[in-house]
Amino acid sequence: MNTSFMALLPCVVAVPILVVLVICVILIYNRLVTMRQHVRESWAGIDVELKRRCDLIPNLVSTARGYASHEEDVFREVTEARTRALDSTESPESQVRAEQHLVTRLSGLLALAESYPDLKADHQFLALQEELVNTEDRLAAARRFYNGNVRTMNALCDTFPSNVVARMGSFKHEPFFEVEPCIRREAPQV
Repeated sequence: MNTSFMALLPCVVAVPILVVLVICVILIYNRLVTMRQHVRESWAGIDVELKRRCDLIPNLVSTARGYASHEEDVFREVTEARTRALDSTESPESQVRAEQHLVTRLSGLLALAESYPDLKADHQFLALQEELVNTEDRLAAARRFYNGNVRTMNALCDTFPSNVVARMGSFKHEPFFEVEPCIRREAPQV
């Protein structure tokens, strides 16, 4: 064989391998970028539902206040927790903490209604409670969608070869969003 061809043989073999590797890295990087965008988009869905829930709280508080005016500590705690939840926008982790605090306080407000039969029978309070239940259902769906995207993103950051590209591209694990609902839909009584 020709000696010049033998000298080029390593290049002829290495160039296609290098091209395939570069294409694979580009595809993996694009997949990571797409997943990061899906995580951000699904977080926005959760954020919308959290704001929706926070918008219902002042109406619940004012309706309950009319029946249980001497329970001012409960109303103040719910209002403060709502403010903390609205102000907590730095990261999903801080949002989870603020929302869990709000859920605890809001559950206390809803439990307060059990002590006041007139409040439990108030049509406005019942309508607000039903709207809160619907919002919790929507929030649960948004949370499942977000957590599914986070699971995929985190798996990409952990599995080979995408973990190598993730480290090079500064992609990181995303936190799951896990907060208990403040109110659940009751099972029908038979």
